[in-house]
Amino acid sequence: MGDSPGRGAPQRRHRAQPGRVPRAAGTQEQGLGEEAFTWEVQANNRAYNAQFKEKVFLCWQKKKYKTNVIRTAKYNFFSFLPLNLYEQLHRVSNLYFLLIIILQSIPDISTLPWFSLGAPMVCLLFIRATRDLVDDIGRHKSDRTINNRPCQILMGKSFKRKKWQNLCVGDVVCLHKDNIVPADMLLLASTEPSSLCYVETVDIDGETNLKFRQALMVTHKELTSVKKMASFQGTVTCEAPNSRLHHFVGCLEWNDKKYSLDIGNLLLRGCRIRNTDTCYGMVIYADGYVFANLAGFDTKIMKNCGKIHLKRTKLDLLMNKLVVVVIFSLRWCSSCLVVAFSLRFLRHQNLQGQHYYLSGLHVSKCGPQRLLHLLGSSSCFSVTIPNCPTFIPVSLGAAFGGQDPTQGEPARPAARDGEGDGAQGVARPQPAAPRRPQENPYLWNKFADGKLLFHNAALLNLVRSNRDAAVREFWRLLAICHTVMVRESRRECPGHQLLYQAASPDEGALVTAARNFGYVFLSRTQDTITIVELGEERVYQVLAIMDFNSMRKRMSVLVRKPEGTICLYTKGADTVIFQRLHRRGATEFATEAALAAFAQETLRTLCLAYREVAEDIYEDWRQRHQEASLRLQNRAQALQQVYNELEQNLKLLGATAIEDRLQDGVPETIKCLKKSNIKIWVLTGDKQETAVNVGFACELLSENMLILEEKEITRILETYWESNNDFLTKKSLSQVKLALVINGDFLDKLLVSLRKEPRALVQNVNMDEAWQEPGQSRRDFLYARRLSLLCRRFGLPLAAPPAEDSADDSGARRRSEVLQERAFVDLASNCQAVICCRVTPKQKALIVALVKKYHQVVTLAIGDGANDVNMIKTADVGVGLAGQEGMQAVQNSDFVLGQFCFLQRLLLVHGRWSYVRICKFLRYFFYKTMASMMVQVWFACYNGFTAQPLYEGWFLALFNLLYSTLPVLYIGLFEQDVSAEQSLEQPELYLAGQKDELFNYWVFVQAIAHGVATSLVNFFMTLWISRDTAGPASFSDHQSFAVVVALSGLLSITMEVILIIKYWTVLCVVTIVLSLGFYAIMTTITQSLWLFRVSPKTFPFLYADRSVLSSPSILLVVLLSVSINTFPVLALRVIFPALKKLLAKEEKVEEGPSEEIFAVEPLPHLYRESRARRSSYAFSHREGYADLITQGTILRRGPGVSSDIASESIDPSDEEAFSSPKESH
Repeated sequence: MGDSPGRGAPQRRHRAQPGRVPRAAGTQEQGLGEEAFTWEVQANNRAYNAQFKEKVFLCWQKKKYKTNVIRTAKYNFFSFLPLNLYEQLHRVSNLYFLLIIILQSIPDISTLPWFSLGAPMVCLLFIRATRDLVDDIGRHKSDRTINNRPCQILMGKSFKRKKWQNLCVGDVVCLHKDNIVPADMLLLASTEPSSLCYVETVDIDGETNLKFRQALMVTHKELTSVKKMASFQGTVTCEAPNSRLHHFVGCLEWNDKKYSLDIGNLLLRGCRIRNTDTCYGMVIYADGYVFANLAGFDTKIMKNCGKIHLKRTKLDLLMNKLVVVVIFSLRWCSSCLVVAFSLRFLRHQNLQGQHYYLSGLHVSKCGPQRLLHLLGSSSCFSVTIPNCPTFIPVSLGAAFGGQDPTQGEPARPAARDGEGDGAQGVARPQPAAPRRPQENPYLWNKFADGKLLFHNAALLNLVRSNRDAAVREFWRLLAICHTVMVRESRRECPGHQLLYQAASPDEGALVTAARNFGYVFLSRTQDTITIVELGEERVYQVLAIMDFNSMRKRMSVLVRKPEGTICLYTKGADTVIFQRLHRRGATEFATEAALAAFAQETLRTLCLAYREVAEDIYEDWRQRHQEASLRLQNRAQALQQVYNELEQNLKLLGATAIEDRLQDGVPETIKCLKKSNIKIWVLTGDKQETAVNVGFACELLSENMLILEEKEITRILETYWESNNDFLTKKSLSQVKLALVINGDFLDKLLVSLRKEPRALVQNVNMDEAWQEPGQSRRDFLYARRLSLLCRRFGLPLAAPPAEDSADDSGARRRSEVLQERAFVDLASNCQAVICCRVTPKQKALIVALVKKYHQVVTLAIGDGANDVNMIKTADVGVGLAGQEGMQAVQNSDFVLGQFCFLQRLLLVHGRWSYVRICKFLRYFFYKTMASMMVQVWFACYNGFTAQPLYEGWFLALFNLLYSTLPVLYIGLFEQDVSAEQSLEQPELYLAGQKDELFNYWVFVQAIAHGVATSLVNFFMTLWISRDTAGPASFSDHQSFAVVVALSGLLSITMEVILIIKYWTVLCVVTIVLSLGFYAIMTTITQSLWLFRVSPKTFPFLYADRSVLSSPSILLVVLLSVSINTFPVLALRVIFPALKKLLAKEEKVEEGPSEEIFAVEPLPHLYRESRARRSSYAFSHREGYADLITQGTILRRGPGVSSDIASESIDPSDEEAFSSPKESH
């Protein structure tokens, strides 16, 4: 292998060397077919790359490789008006009103002036078009900023300064420190040793720690000058553009040799170069553009950007249905009027002479006029239908509702993850057994953190004396066994302080702890790691790094000491370390006790162990490791077997415990949300042990819960299908407090949406037998006992468990697709808590989508990282936490919070207030519309069933814009039924929104009936009075009658809004006065003489208001109508409830105090015994970081292992069902 091209350090380092491989290298391992490698790019050859075409439609073709121009804006100068109108008229309500406006423009049909609906419609379109224009201008500016960013492209034989938009695939680009990577590029070389390149990926995955990539060794050695780079003609063949951020497979063909490529060689768009002066890359994927929602992105980060779904509330959906009901009801009314008009026209041919003022009767034939009357009636009654301008106050209310000064910063509508325990990310290392330290200040170590306090002088002296070999190896392991990088920055690290860049806070905390105790990690290269041990600098040769993954639950580093001996340092979960120990003695038992104590405090624990490796054993293992590293098929499995061979016969050094503090108020917030009947699901990428421990810490889980894990879920769901899919709805299920804990691997096997082909759930649930922990038979017994108890409580038939080894039973296990998605969602929805561990961003979004799909409930997703973006976009409400994991979640969320505890106020205060405001607005709107506009129907009965309008045209146009808008706007912005303190003290108030109590079909019917009753009173009371009035004060003419009815209706709905509002302020009074003032002013203007002279047809009501309102008797009629409409409502809403409450209080006083006796019937719950140790291990990073250091391959994640099934308490009546030896715990 000495002459074979490779990368990394010399051959004595044993890792995967990229040798000569076939063109589709790595396809078998990743499950990709040969056809996946269709992307071929040649360096420095734009003409070659431009020849590739792809078919668009029939014989039309376009270039396969896009430029790097970004266009995310929707419109341009020519397309804005037509596209924006098309989008707005896509709404059914807008399209309907456009048709009505067209009808109003036809003289033979319309009985209303065009502006009665045209003015509100134009106002709405203008407001929304302006908002869209402002947003799109911002997109254009952002596009220009990105496209015009500078970069250096190799043109000819020198690098020239160009813009990002000038990049093409195959170009060689030069990047400097702090530059942003403009496209997905193959790293060719850098100024760092071995062509390492450090990158920051906060804009991609939300992680703020540094990562690093490395070039192929052949390009590192050969491309050492600009001249050589200009002559570089390598061809990259790789997979087509896809969304897998952590996966890349391809090969580089150069000088008749092929070199395998993986994600460790790729610089992704959006990364920022750090701690690297200069690096060079070859563009593989460019971004293309997006126009009119047609995606053209090729880079991985843009492929990962989920679509922004249109989020609509339940009230929006209900409102659409109700609008349709109103439309059809009014169409029915119009049809009835047309029929009545036809009958009367046939009976009375002289109608025109009797009612000369009705333009609709100026016809000679009835037949052609039926259609015109139908259309005219539709136009006349269209003002009764909720039109979009009335919902502008609701949008304004949503914008203003996010302002909350009590949260430090406004929870701005913007633009945790179920992942998230609300952790602050404060990792406090607590060195543990066998000698657990306490705390005391010390200044002897110049690298130590001056703020650290430590008070165990005995342990401190023991470390400084350097006499105990176990203590020395303990701290040495913490300083060596990790993937931390040193970030050298004198400005950020004054004095002797070192700044560490760790893949996780836990890693950084442990390395910092070792530094504080005198074992200082200074630097690393591919082959070495430099440590200062109590003032002495030592360099260790790194022979191999066995990376962490969720399967192994451990990490190991094989090093050669300066003395020449070889040592293996391992840290990992206690469950895997203890079974690999050489022996177990007093130290081991003491460590187990310490781990149990740490777990009870919900600390994340790690066990530390090491072994010395003989030279001959190492040489033999080195050969097998090298062979496994070069395999193209099943490479990860082969490496795992080789690792497992060496990680045996370990000697325990001790354990560590790390505290991940919860944010203030997290337990209280979760407890309050649970009282509000809000189901809380935790979707996290953490380990199962960590997630469960945090679940107990934040009181999401409790000791009396029955925790269901993989095996129980499998059998319960199988029984679900055997019992005709109905047992999950039994009342007995609610008597058991259930919690569900699963991992991402199990979800892959369970959910049909996550797998291409249906498979039995129980297939491959457990890992291979070689990876099983000891004591499997005992756990099988405990599992059977728990399952039997569970089935008895649910009243289920206890079917025999599936035979895992029988191939004949596989068909039976596949029946009904074996546990479809709905079965899982039904079970999970009946649990008090659900924790999904080790889930991917796609799985998070899928779980949210499944809950929405099968249960039609409102979902809220809250997260703080880029891996939560898809979930936030999928949920009905997305909340981003502004934290230390980047701004992607914030930028893609609907609301932004500073801390998790603010979610309580967002939901219980602002969310509930918003619901109350919208419900009151909708109810009031339907009422006021029916109360004012249904008189058009009653008037039709007295005008020959024609479409002659009653009101003045300007009254109809301004009614929803000025006369009744301001009070509604106040309700939508400021209404409060209870104070914020009461909302937080009584979370049960939130249930009203969940049950749709404030607005539903019944409330809608009540509002419609109330409005119709008000319109009947206003119309017929005025009609009755007008018949008995004579003389100069008469208002028996049409215009005077219309003015009186309009004023009665306006005052009636104003009194209704006064009774609705509970939160009275000066602004409330001002809005009501302004609404009435607008009516008085505009009515005086539109009925003035000078406007009548300008256009008598447009302003026909000349001085109608003066002639009517100057009479006290007419004002008395108005007052009488308003009083009849108001007093019944006042009695029902205010007087009767107050009297009822007073009588109830008096009855209670008369009865006197009485002792209430409650008959309590105990329910047979299944209690979960407290686990001896809720273990967790302090790895928070993904696998693959060792690969970036040593360029070994990324380990594939294997199937998950079910955790121990704890025994449960048994009813005495159930003990005879089990016969087993007595077990000690």
